[in-house]
Amino acid sequence: MGLQPLEFSDCYLDSPWFRERIRAHEAELEKTNKFIKELLKDGKSLIAATKNLSAAQRKFAHSLRDFKFEFIGDAETDDERCIDASLHEFSNFLKNLEEQREILALSVTETLIKPLEKFRKEKLGAVKEEKKKFDKETEKNYTSLEKHLNLSAKKKESHLLEADSQVEQNRKHFYELSLEYVCKLQEIQERKKFECVEPVLSFFQGMFTFYHQGYELSKDFNHYKMALQINIQNTRNRFEGTRSEVEELMNKIRQNPQEHKRANQFTIEGYLYAQEKWPAPFGSSWVKHYCMYRKETKKFTMIPFEHKSGGKIGDGDVFLLTCCTKRNMDTIDRRFCFDIEAADRSVTPVTMQAFSEEDRKLWMEALDGKEAMDKIGFTILRKCISAIETRGINDQGLYRVVGVSSKVQRLLSLLMDAKTCSEIDLENSVDWEVKTITSAMKQYLSGSPESRVNAIHFLVHKLPEKNKEMLDILVKHLANVSDHAKKNLMTVANLGVVFGPTLMRPQEETVAAIMDLKFQNIVVEILIENHEKVRLCVLLDSIINIHRICATPILHSRLTPSLLNQQIGPSPSKPTPRCSPGNFRLARFSSPPLGLASSFTLDCQFNKEMDMHQLYSLSGLTYTLQKFIDYNLILTYFIVCSIFSVLNRRARAVYPCEAEHSSELSFQIGAVFENVEFSREPGWLEGTLNGRRGLIPQNYVQFL
Repeated sequence: MGLQPLEFSDCYLDSPWFRERIRAHEAELEKTNKFIKELLKDGKSLIAATKNLSAAQRKFAHSLRDFKFEFIGDAETDDERCIDASLHEFSNFLKNLEEQREILALSVTETLIKPLEKFRKEKLGAVKEEKKKFDKETEKNYTSLEKHLNLSAKKKESHLLEADSQVEQNRKHFYELSLEYVCKLQEIQERKKFECVEPVLSFFQGMFTFYHQGYELSKDFNHYKMALQINIQNTRNRFEGTRSEVEELMNKIRQNPQEHKRANQFTIEGYLYAQEKWPAPFGSSWVKHYCMYRKETKKFTMIPFEHKSGGKIGDGDVFLLTCCTKRNMDTIDRRFCFDIEAADRSVTPVTMQAFSEEDRKLWMEALDGKEAMDKIGFTILRKCISAIETRGINDQGLYRVVGVSSKVQRLLSLLMDAKTCSEIDLENSVDWEVKTITSAMKQYLSGSPESRVNAIHFLVHKLPEKNKEMLDILVKHLANVSDHAKKNLMTVANLGVVFGPTLMRPQEETVAAIMDLKFQNIVVEILIENHEKVRLCVLLDSIINIHRICATPILHSRLTPSLLNQQIGPSPSKPTPRCSPGNFRLARFSSPPLGLASSFTLDCQFNKEMDMHQLYSLSGLTYTLQKFIDYNLILTYFIVCSIFSVLNRRARAVYPCEAEHSSELSFQIGAVFENVEFSREPGWLEGTLNGRRGLIPQNYVQFL
């Protein structure tokens, strides 16, 4: 049973049972007061713990952001690059989560701590003050009553009447105070139900908001997580594929090290001890050096290196070797020694000591040097980084905002030329925007997916016809196998792991070659994924190899697939043809070529006269090919390229992008665009995503 109600009429009786009920109400309020104090204490501890957790999470996020995996070899795969970038993505995810947690910590103070403190101090405190008054008045009333009752009846009548009046006045005041106190007690008992619970409800609402925002972040993160899992699985598969190869090579080298030496530009290299002579009476000392010799240039390099001191490298010495003489043991009190003499060294000869007799024989036969280092790549990188850090380090979207493609290509061509690279000033020139510089640097460091396909097509084109035909049969079969991956589980990546080492076995078994297996797998993946593209390019190669296609100009005629198969003898030499200005129909295919669903017409518009050289320039053909191709063939080339563009109407995003203009599209990695076309703006495409059409950065997607 709960608390009994306090009746106002009982205030006049002030019975023992009335007093018991008052004490029960007072005890309940004291319990409530203690509860609120503990709750406030725990709430403040929760806020402190939340802040500590947030600080720890942020520190963890910083650790993730600041770390970067190093890769083995000269380049990374796309999967490895995504894995490297994942730590930064994780860091951003935690950062966003902790921003929401800080908001939660602030809301706990505002919605829970302050309202409860206010209720405890103002409401419960007011009741406590009323209790003090009530207790004091109770004491006063009953003390006065006892004194009054002890008055002698022999007192004067006037004195007794005055005493009666005073007692009655005290009693009335006591009753009024008792009524107010009872009212306060019952009011606070009812008020505490919502005054205490409402702040707790607000606290939980803030908690639920925080967890919901975390859920929303998790949903946004889910697509990236799934893509990353694929990257991780691909990397794990490549690791499993290369591990056995590495172990097998290690065992071969363990059995016979000399037969598996890594081929490089040096004739010989390794550790030697060099004798350093000091003025008398200090004698000499022997210092270990890593030495390299290249017979073609006669350059000998020696670098002091001591493993015991933590592997510290000293200053190297390079000189031209003139001769090498074996030292016999009767001339020196050490074994395995020989002298080398240099043309440009003040102290000569230098006595060297090998590790064994066999080692000395190898050095005696050849000695080694070093290769000149190509510095153009470092120059480009340093020049771009210096300009970016000077002019655009605070630019929003740095490295994400792409530059105009034509300007990027022009800047790259200037930077790749050693002469113009040294003359161009990126830090002080207004001709080059920061986004152009960042795009040029990114393009220099990694090729686009289109460039990979083009490079592989170039290599396929160089194959002998029989090899090319056999490769086409095999890749077509593998593409068919991958189309049934849902049942046979042989995805393009899995087929790359199986056939990469088979089709692209390295000439030499080394760890570096095994590390390159992942790129062999990727080449096979590209062949399978872009099978139709490569076949179309090979078809174009076949067209180019035809001596003459048609003696009749195509310019004002209709071209059907049958015309492509005609082969007519050489036509007499003629001057460079020209295209007449105006609009005209280039060709019409009367039947669906190359598996297209329906016939279509290719239109071309020339607004000025164009000679043969301009057509060559537009076609992008090299000078070597141009010498064997006539005007008709160039137009045919445009036809085939147009077919190729029609076949590539869909594209997938390989990088995320946030729109900065209403005409642009925002998208995440993996988004698929429909009806993709080249935009009039260089470096941009137009496509449809989720029913909305807009601009897409060309280097952010790859065609399907």
